[in-house]
Amino acid sequence: MNKVGKFVIEGGRKLYGSARVSGAKNAAVGILSAAIMCDDGTCTIDNLPDIDDVKTLIGIIRQMGANVTETDRGTVVIDSSGVKSNKALFDELKSMRGSYYLLGALLGKFGQAEIIYPGGCNIGVRPIDQHIKGFQALGAEVITEHGVIKASADKLVGGPIYFDIVSVGATINIMLAACKAEGVTTIDNAAKEPHVVDVANFLNSMGANIKGAGTDMIRIKGVKELHGCTYSVIPDQIEAGTFMIAAAAAGGDVTLLNVIPKHLESVTAKLEEMGAEIIEESDTLRIKCDCRPKAINLKTLPYPGFPTDLQQPMTSILSIAEGRSIVTEGIFEGRFKHVDELKRMGANIKVEGRVAIIDGIKKLSGASVSATDLRAGAALIIAGIIAEG
Repeated sequence: MNKVGKFVIEGGRKLYGSARVSGAKNAAVGILSAAIMCDDGTCTIDNLPDIDDVKTLIGIIRQMGANVTETDRGTVVIDSSGVKSNKALFDELKSMRGSYYLLGALLGKFGQAEIIYPGGCNIGVRPIDQHIKGFQALGAEVITEHGVIKASADKLVGGPIYFDIVSVGATINIMLAACKAEGVTTIDNAAKEPHVVDVANFLNSMGANIKGAGTDMIRIKGVKELHGCTYSVIPDQIEAGTFMIAAAAAGGDVTLLNVIPKHLESVTAKLEEMGAEIIEESDTLRIKCDCRPKAINLKTLPYPGFPTDLQQPMTSILSIAEGRSIVTEGIFEGRFKHVDELKRMGANIKVEGRVAIIDGIKKLSGASVSATDLRAGAALIIAGIIAEG
């Protein structure tokens, strides 16, 4: 990839070989934010993905006063004893969605927090009302002024919290704030995603008392202090799923290393329904496909349903599937912006609201296309791999 962010892809080749899956981005940004809550000792975190969001967040944590040492590729040691300010007012935060975890971490650590309103890909409405509702339930006052979110509480006190909608970000943020609150906090209708569990496990490794992560009811008993620990971030299910879809789309024989097959069951089921062969072992997945994919119907749902982050790559493979597929986007209303780009490559797709009707063609044609967001970029790379020219 060059400096202007352009890939030139010569398509029409099958994929063979192996790839090692990186650490999970969505877990990493939550865990790095949680590390600043450490009261005693250092946190050693490994299997961090080599991506801009992680580098940006590490840079911000350093600016806040933490001493961050990179001991190996993908491994950092964080000493947060120098973090004395409850503010994270850095322009870099505008480029990433996961920056809002600093709000929960700083509120939990100091009882007060100020951060710049988070950014991220434009894929539809992404309100933080459930985050605010949760902080208020813990006794915090939350206001937004001039693009800055401010939260403060004389004392955080646990209590029952019910989310109106399932929200990964709100679940993690409330866990961060509540783990040092007085008493017991229960989160009902909590998100069950693997990275929610990973952040909870990291906090427990620091001495927090969190039970039920991975279910729709999480119980957090507040503790007075958090200590250092050593922790490894889980593999990224979305990166793994993207590789799986690419391998099935292009055909061939690909083995993925450093995966948790359990996290990918919804993807495996759909690819097998399309005709791919998926072979699971303890921490590897092998994807084999030597036929044209079959059309399927698909709806994105919160975990353990099919991930919204893999809907766009899936439309690329379905554009060459045999028959008609119907894809329903159940999470974000702005997740079909890539369809116009696929149409430039010859795809036959009609979008009606949150539903895409895809009539598969035998081959896509190479074209100049633009990524509207991160996952759209992944979808267009897969389209380029399977296109002619």
